Amino acid sequence: MQKTIALVAHDHKKPDLVAWALQHKSELSKHRLVATGTTGGLIAKQLSLDVHCFKSGPLGGDQQIGALIAENKLDCLVFFWDPLNPAPHDPDVKALLRLCSVWNVPVACNISTADMLITSPLFFDGRYQRHLPSF
Repeated sequence: MQKTIALVAHDHKKPDLVAWALQHKSELSKHRLVATGTTGGLIAKQLSLDVHCFKSGPLGGDQQIGALIAENKLDCLVFFWDPLNPAPHDPDVKALLRLCSVWNVPVACNISTADMLITSPLFFDGRYQRHLPSF
């Protein structure tokens, strides 16, 4: 079952996300990938995969991905954010993570969690149905 996966990384975490994506290219290639602008361009180039690139995060890309969450069009977010370097668009970052909690979207913020998520048969074999809250 094809999922829509968003890939996002802050500047200092982009190399980690690209390396992680390379390690999991086989699994990622089975799904629809979306990303913020710069990150998506790097992943598309390094992995030779189709990635729909939104705007750069600070220019609205985080909000575009947030809209996918609110519209129930995103199945998973892999967001390697940098907790040691504050970003000027920090409110957008927090809003994106908040939306994942509100709409019960699986989110991985580091390599360990991303590894566990991408390798989970429960998530990717189609058996798991994410509970959608009713507001």
